[in-house]
Amino acid sequence: MTESTRIVLAARPVGAPTPANFRTETYRLPETAEGQVLLRTRYLSLDPYMRGRMSAAKSYAQPVAIGEVMVGQTVSEVLESRAAGYAKGDVVLAQSGWQTHQVTAAAGLRTLDPDIAPVSTALGVLGMPGFTAYSGLLKIGRPKAGETLVVAAATGPVGSVVGQLAKREGLEVVGIAGGPQKVAYLRELGFDAAIDHRAPDFAAQLAAAVPDGIDIYFENVGGAVAQAVYPLLNNFARVPVCGLIAHYNEEGSEGADRLPAFVGRILFRSLTIRGFIQSEFVEELRPRFLREMAGWVADGTVRYREDVVTGLANAPEAFIGLLSGRNFGKLIVRVD
Repeated sequence: MTESTRIVLAARPVGAPTPANFRTETYRLPETAEGQVLLRTRYLSLDPYMRGRMSAAKSYAQPVAIGEVMVGQTVSEVLESRAAGYAKGDVVLAQSGWQTHQVTAAAGLRTLDPDIAPVSTALGVLGMPGFTAYSGLLKIGRPKAGETLVVAAATGPVGSVVGQLAKREGLEVVGIAGGPQKVAYLRELGFDAAIDHRAPDFAAQLAAAVPDGIDIYFENVGGAVAQAVYPLLNNFARVPVCGLIAHYNEEGSEGADRLPAFVGRILFRSLTIRGFIQSEFVEELRPRFLREMAGWVADGTVRYREDVVTGLANAPEAFIGLLSGRNFGKLIVRVD
């Protein structure tokens, strides 16, 4: 194999991304050198954070440069190895991005065992999204039995795990999602209440579902959902801030400045609001997470759902849909 197909950032989006922000290229791969492997991408993860990487704005990670391959975690197969510990046919977790093949250093790869779970789960429930839910809930949410937790984007790969783990800890769990099909799925997962944020009386439904207030709000969305949640937070409530997908396509701020009222609520309710990136907890928690979550997935304690799109060429449209909530479960591209 001497060529690879890749999707690169063609232009930075203004507002919501469009297909014109991406470009497909074919390029010649270099020879595999000592310490390197040749990988074929089997599955590509599509995640909301990628929208931030398309922007030049300052963030926790460097932006993708114009003309550079779009970033993304992958499950890949080793086609050729010149690195100790890796052999042809091994399946690994890599950072290949939006491309069919890659020659890369073996350092940083993690071998996957398909006998433990389907390898695609390394991009979802047993990967970064699952670990985000696990670490954010335990380290920042600090759940206690009998408390009430609300999670937004609750059918997504992070929110669904947050809710199921909170139930396991003995909490009352309210999930927020968009549309009746997603709401029904939350009830299948055992959530105590499930609310459609598109309902005209969403705020009233949420208030009725939490008569004793909210002790933990796992923030994935922001926007109108957050505005309905914050007045319901109890004293000493904890808010792990994982994402704000409602705002990712915004260009500047509009409307009234709500910051003074927001900060006032933090003060008089003694709230803990903590943003986090899952990587800060890797050294402390990931071995335990992998061990425990693999067991919970195997015995059915934690269920997961994947939304699989076939073909790398369909990645841009699928990603655009992700930012508007069209996916149902962990969005993955099967790269054929």
